[in-house]
Amino acid sequence: MVRLIASLVGAAFVLVLGIALFGSVAGVITDPVAPTAESVAHKHPKELELASNGVFGKFDRRQLQRGFQVYKEVCAACHSLRLVSFRDLQKIGYSEPEVKAIASQWVIEQPSINPETGEAATRKNIPSDRFPSPFANEIAARAANNNALPPDLSLITKAREEGTAYVHSLLTGYTTQPAALLKEFPDIKTPSGLHYNPYFANLNIAMPPPLTSNGQVTYADGTKPTIDQMSTDVSAFLTWTAEPNLEARHAAGFASIIFILIFCGLAWGAYQNVWRDVKH
Repeated sequence: MVRLIASLVGAAFVLVLGIALFGSVAGVITDPVAPTAESVAHKHPKELELASNGVFGKFDRRQLQRGFQVYKEVCAACHSLRLVSFRDLQKIGYSEPEVKAIASQWVIEQPSINPETGEAATRKNIPSDRFPSPFANEIAARAANNNALPPDLSLITKAREEGTAYVHSLLTGYTTQPAALLKEFPDIKTPSGLHYNPYFANLNIAMPPPLTSNGQVTYADGTKPTIDQMSTDVSAFLTWTAEPNLEARHAAGFASIIFILIFCGLAWGAYQNVWRDVKH
């Protein structure tokens, strides 16, 4: 009797689930979800070719230095790089004296305490310091940016889908809102204080275009500083900040593969030697 009741309850449960599933599928077919402006206008990042792409990828040190220059002169005014130390710049080709000069000349100084008065103070950066935040705290950051909080860029290419390509596309994707889109969705006009960018999730971003004209940064190596070039370089630099050990990881992977291949060869040879006199 108990089994019969349990079977009936189970059958009823399956029937209810089936009815609910049928109703959901029928509803989607007969009354599909209306398209949104985001689903229509949002674009996926454009592919970006960098020297670090692929399993054989290696960083282009000259490009990383150019990208750091773009970060320093354009991005550092709003965005922090809190997981990177000044001395890490030696890994991208800067010498120790150059790193010391960069640290000491950095516009934002390191928060400190005056040993004589105990009051808050600042001091010059040294190579072991991490890049200081341009704002004292989140409240100050929001107050200076129309209540938007500029994200830290240390891991930005890992924190966003298709990170490196996303950063490049976002920086070069600012445009005027298409008239056809406004005609189809009259209620999604970009609000005052925001900027239309089809690569941003909801199409409207608080950050104004940071790269506005060719020649905004003057490269020491003579590379032509177009908007696309500057965007590519800073994207490469932020790829490095997110994964500075990429080359070492690739090298370790190759070494592991070679070891496995040699081990398999030795194991096969040992197998053949041990069983060579045994008839199969």
